[in-house]
Amino acid sequence: MVDARLLDEDELRADGRHELGALDLARRLPSLIVAAKDVAATVMYGVHGRRRAGVGETFWQFRPFVMGEDTGRIDWRRSARDDKVYVREREWEAAHTVWLWIDRSPSMAYVSTLAMQSKIDRAVTLGLATADLLVRGGERVGLTGLTRALASRNIVERLAESMVQETIRPGYAPAELPAAIALAPRTQAVIVSDLLSEPAKIAETIHAMSSRGALGHVVMIADPVEETFPFSGHTEFLDVDSNATLRVGEAESFKADYIKRLAIHRDSIRSVCMSRGWSFAIHRTDRPASEALLALRMQIEAGQSSGSYREAV
Repeated sequence: MVDARLLDEDELRADGRHELGALDLARRLPSLIVAAKDVAATVMYGVHGRRRAGVGETFWQFRPFVMGEDTGRIDWRRSARDDKVYVREREWEAAHTVWLWIDRSPSMAYVSTLAMQSKIDRAVTLGLATADLLVRGGERVGLTGLTRALASRNIVERLAESMVQETIRPGYAPAELPAAIALAPRTQAVIVSDLLSEPAKIAETIHAMSSRGALGHVVMIADPVEETFPFSGHTEFLDVDSNATLRVGEAESFKADYIKRLAIHRDSIRSVCMSRGWSFAIHRTDRPASEALLALRMQIEAGQSSGSYREAV
């Protein structure tokens, strides 16, 4: 008979682990910024952007003045530094808007010896790399509920700074899912999370975000141990959201049921994504982040060109 015990309610006292984890992530962000840019640069080759000059407010580039143009467009300050006359061009306003959600809840801190990164580090790296790649391709990117959509060349630093500011805010508690609010039509959402929330809550969020026609892509981050359940003998499992523990004497006896429940959980998420025209992909942390980024970029481009996604495999 399996020996198992759950802590009672009196033992489930909150501690400072959430705050410590948030501050620890803030300290790691500089290295994750570097990693995100490296991943984006790896995938950037061969990707053709949509960025071009046009009517807008965001500065794009300087270019030499051409005879016959309106002299009011000349940037005299820039021209004074050279022997040429330059025009300040603004970015084309037809860029798409992509909203990112990067899960930073306690369960994302898990990492096994088989993984390259913890789930949260991989999610942040992938999310920031996605932003960098999209902005290079002419899109606008924002963090859902945290920033406005931006097309800035330093998008990675700006999004990271926003996350840091949120992290150090008094009373900060990372959410497991983005807010269930409707996104504007012709926008796209990217959710990067381990998606260990209740399927009903996940479905509610996706239905709400897509209710006005927004498309989206869900990337489920998984540690290889979470898929293989390699535990045996006497094992103690700790709940990252509380002080609860589960002690079992024959952990291997749980494996078949665990694998079955995980498959059901993933199938339910995949089904709700498909019902809204969203795509769903699983990314393991023992695989390179560039693989997930390339697949995600292809899905986003497919959505921009056709208005619908095909399921990721």
